[in-house]
This record gives sequence, structure tokens and C-alpha cells, in this order.
Amino acid sequence: MAKRDPRKTALNKRDKEMSAKLKTLLPAVLKSTGIKTVQSLHGLIGHKNEYFIDVKNEIINSEEEYVTKWLSGLEKSVRETPKHFRKTTENSKYYIFKSIQNNQVFRDYLYLFLQRTFLRNTDAYTKARPKIEESEIWIGQNNADYGILITPRFNGNNWENDKSEIRHFKQKYWSIGHILNTGLLIPLSNNKFEFKTVEEYLNFFKNVIVRNSGSNYELEIAEKYSQFVLNHSNPTEIPLLIPEFRYKGLTKKHEHRLDFTIIQSADLNKIGFELSPWSTHGKLKGVKKKTQIVVNKEASENFEKEISKLRKYFKKYNIYSLIYSDESLKDLDSIFEDMKLYLEPKTFDRQLKLHIYDKIMNSTL
Repeated sequence: MAKRDPRKTALNKRDKEMSAKLKTLLPAVLKSTGIKTVQSLHGLIGHKNEYFIDVKNEIINSEEEYVTKWLSGLEKSVRETPKHFRKTTENSKYYIFKSIQNNQVFRDYLYLFLQRTFLRNTDAYTKARPKIEESEIWIGQNNADYGILITPRFNGNNWENDKSEIRHFKQKYWSIGHILNTGLLIPLSNNKFEFKTVEEYLNFFKNVIVRNSGSNYELEIAEKYSQFVLNHSNPTEIPLLIPEFRYKGLTKKHEHRLDFTIIQSADLNKIGFELSPWSTHGKLKGVKKKTQIVVNKEASENFEKEISKLRKYFKKYNIYSLIYSDESLKDLDSIFEDMKLYLEPKTFDRQLKLHIYDKIMNSTL
């Protein structure tokens, strides 16, 4: 049985603490502002979020950054409002601005309310959005290939992303939760493999996709990954170990496939893992009948072919790849330890100073 996610437990605990403190401050805030109900107070503050911050597109990495951006948006909006309209009763933005300056308890309540807003939307606000051209991946062998898209829809001919909905995708991009949400898409057909549980997906991952590669090394890594996911406190947030990433997508005569790829949802950092045993990637045939010059030339060409493959993945997809040859492949546990460095879900904790606070407090607007 998976353990409780300590991160979510901590977030829930902090949410309760914030809510309790807000409840304690509430009577004094209502009394000092003359606002009648908590609903009116939260309506005054809360409906301004999208006016002051582009929450649909900006990546916000901390409570402090969220509060800073919100206050910056408020200050900018008030400054751009014509002076003759600022002090009218309809201008709630100016009312908030002056209340921050003159009402300590309102200021304390507002800051805490905004911090709690960020806390409750942490995953959405901290999530990097992939570029359109990076939001579609095709994997697998010829005639056994599958698509992983973010917001897939079938257009009558093939699968495509609903571009307008990519930023609203609730799961972490390229995670186990992602694949449970979208399934694996069958190219050129309005069909897909869907998975109800983590176990169902991992079974398909190991025994269909990876097994089809014919590599015992890949199968062992797939088994280690599966156990890692199942034993994790929050398996749906674990990045996918993407097998057989096709360089040219659906092109039948594809150039290359990358053994495994991991894309980290927090910053969309990509890392590839290429298992390159000499027997399949470098071994030369008929060397007894060849001169040393010819052998050296063929060996050099094989090496260049491998390096060229990884260079192309870097240029086209910004995937930096690690290569493991025969000596490294003797210790698959060590290789998987390398992978684990990129499999643990990442969160940001960047602290920002609230310079905007002084700007508002000392403003004569």
C-alpha cells in the first residue's frame, strides 16, 4: 500500500493553519472596513486575481512571488486609472489600495488570504507549459506505435492537441497521472488504450511496449521503474519513463528511437537514457576478412552514428542523453539510481522580497 504523500499532508496542514488565522482576524477586518460579510470581503479581494496576474500563462513559484505579482498588478492598475475616477465608490481597486496603506488588520488579512490562494493552486501556478511543438510525442516500434498528447482529440484523420486547453490540463505533464488521463493513442485511428489504474499502465508499459524492443536491459529497467512507482507515496505524480521515443514521430521509415526519456513536469527539463551494448551498437561482422583500415573506418562510422543520433535529439527536442555501454550495463541498479535523480517530482521554493510593499506604503496615489 502506497504511503501518504508528505508534501500534500504538509500543504493541507498549512491550509488549515492559514484558515484558522483568517477566521481569527475576520471580525476586526469586518469592523474596521464596514464590510458586512466574509463573502463580500472575499469577493472584493478574490475576483481581482485575473485582473492583476496572468494566471493562465505565468509560472509563479512561491507564495511570496504570487503576493508580489498581485500587489504589483494592483499598483499598476490604480496608477493607470484616471485620477478623477480613482476615488469613486465603484473603484474597488483604489479602495483595496488605500486599505493596504491605512488599515493594518486589512493588510494582514489580505496578505494571508493571497498566500492561501497560492497554496490552494500551487500545482497549477508552478507548472511550466510546454510549447505546442513539444506537446506531442510518438513512441514504439513500427506498427506498434502510440501517441502521448496532452489534450488529445481526433480530427477525423489523426490525433491532435486541443491547443486552447493545454494550459488547463490538471495532471502533471508527462507523468503517470497524465497517461491515466489521456491513455495511449492509436495513430490514424479514433482508438486508444486506456488505463484505470497505475498497475494497468505499468503492466502495458513493461509487457507490451518495452518487451517489444527485445532488450533484456530495457526490460530490467522497466521492472525497476515499475516497483519504484508502486512503492512511491504519490505514484501518479512520478514522471513517465517514456520508452522508444521516435525521432520522426509517425514517419514510417523513422531514423532513431531513444531507449528511455524522462520529462520533468515542473520545468519540462528532458533527459534521455541510451543503453548501448557493443553487441547491438558497435560490433562489426566479418572482421577476419577486412583490413585494419576498413575495420577502423566501420568502427568510427558506428560511433559517429550513435553520437549523431543523440546530437539530433538534443537539437530537435532539447534532450540531453546519457549513454551506457557494456561496462555500465553490468550494474543496472546504478543506472536506475541515475534515473531516480530525475524521477522524484520537483517543487519550487524560490523566495522573493516584497519590494512592492514599500512602493505601495509610500505612494501618494
